[in-house]
Amino acid sequence: MGASLQAAACIVLLFLTVVSFCSFGFSPHLFLDGPVGSERSAFSSRRLLQEEGAKRRQPNRIGSSCSKDDIVVYQGATTPLPSGIPTYTVQILNECVEGCSIGRIHLSCGWFSSARLVNPRVFRRLGYNDCLVNDGRPLANGASLSFQYANSFRYPLSVSAASCMN
Repeated sequence: MGASLQAAACIVLLFLTVVSFCSFGFSPHLFLDGPVGSERSAFSSRRLLQEEGAKRRQPNRIGSSCSKDDIVVYQGATTPLPSGIPTYTVQILNECVEGCSIGRIHLSCGWFSSARLVNPRVFRRLGYNDCLVNDGRPLANGASLSFQYANSFRYPLSVSAASCMN
């Protein structure tokens, strides 16, 4: 009689656990491997700087010359400042396979500003919608640079111009 009572107690406890998860808005799908709807899995791999669903454009090449499409910008939210202002990490990569240093990289950046100091040699706004990367110096193939900024919203950043330095 004691074993059947224990089994019944375990079943009741399991039932109450499932009911409480659903009652408080927890989804059991959060603990499955893989995304469900717009929810991310607790065990799925983390891609901090690559946006979900973002598709990589292939450069439009004739021959082996470089293109501004070889420069890719990723950004993602990071830990907020102690004051609560959201922060974002930006990573700028030269994804050219070989022999293409790309410089004079300009990004469309709106009225970019930051509550956290950004090294102006790495990234600075020259004017409205024109930000300069790496002080205009080239990024070698495979090279990257990153910086963090803090603002109440994320700036959309995209490559507007770049020059092949070969």
